[in-house]
Amino acid sequence: MAAIEPAPLRLTELTDCGGCAAKLGADLLADALAGLGLEGTPDDDLVVGLAAPDDAAVYRVSPELAIIGTLDFFPPLVDDPETFGEIAAANALSDVFAMGGRVLFALSIAAFPEELPGATLAAIFAGAARTVRAGGGTLAGGHTIRDPEPKYGLAVVGAAHPERLLLKGGARPGDVLLLTKPLGTGLLVSGRREGRVTGAQFEGAVASMRRLNRAASEAFVAAGIRGATDVTGFGLLGHALEMARAAGARLVIDATALPALDGALDVAAARIETGGAAHNRRFVAGSLELAADVDPALVALAFDPQTSGGLLAAVPEDRLGEVVGRLEAGGGAWWRIGWVDAGRGVALATGDPGRRADHWTRGVALTSGEPTPSARR
Repeated sequence: MAAIEPAPLRLTELTDCGGCAAKLGADLLADALAGLGLEGTPDDDLVVGLAAPDDAAVYRVSPELAIIGTLDFFPPLVDDPETFGEIAAANALSDVFAMGGRVLFALSIAAFPEELPGATLAAIFAGAARTVRAGGGTLAGGHTIRDPEPKYGLAVVGAAHPERLLLKGGARPGDVLLLTKPLGTGLLVSGRREGRVTGAQFEGAVASMRRLNRAASEAFVAAGIRGATDVTGFGLLGHALEMARAAGARLVIDATALPALDGALDVAAARIETGGAAHNRRFVAGSLELAADVDPALVALAFDPQTSGGLLAAVPEDRLGEVVGRLEAGGGAWWRIGWVDAGRGVALATGDPGRRADHWTRGVALTSGEPTPSARR
């Protein structure tokens, strides 16, 4: 009798939630961190910490050098271990790029079940190491523990000039909002679990998640841009709200200008989304003005948790041509998706926001219908 071959390992079967959709909700996190970093003796060289949280911590060591520190990890959202390592690394490196820094080195953060084959572990590490090298740094070590649910990511150390950082608080009224990657990774991951996404559509999401934000970051820094963040687990609107609060301004997103990965809007129209999207809706709801005529699928896209998403930058109008030129010279994509106004909070519009008085709805739950129970991941 022929030997029965064991079924191939599927990483996504070891978890019910992967990627940045696994992040703790921004509303709960904000409550837990309230007041931290505000006690004790101030450290003037801590440029960015918990008192004014951003994408990474920044410490000034000289007038021309600041060290950037960040970490990020999550459960797998793809089955191929090497691809999982690449996506996890690209996502972790993104926080350094979102601050306008260059990557120096990274350390692995790993939690794996003991029965996971050694070849699988090696492939995850290899994918991460290759991505760190592409980001300009070196994978220099790390730490692993046992855990029945696999998780992987990096602690990343970078550097930047302290006067050339990209900060959430750098947006100013009159700035144009640019986005450097299309949206919809969370929708496509959830849609794949429900059999609603083709192989080609999912591969499009994987290619986007593997793509580094290095070139876009360098383009923004070279053009003197000061306001940016990366779009990850809190979704476009969640991260836009963080920028608005840090800048004391109002960010207006044109829903009709949002770029979507192929298939993402079809998944949204089927009312399939991640559990992380529900957290994002709660976090933003009280600070959002919603145009009455926004397509519910575009609302879902704007709340969708992204894994290794693009950079969202606030660009002064007079620098737009230079920035676009630098982005295109580096082979990067860009979309003009909105603008910065005086005021507070965020708005999701359809073109000109200065229309009739009933154009806006405030403080709504913003659901496009209850997601299907099997999609609550």
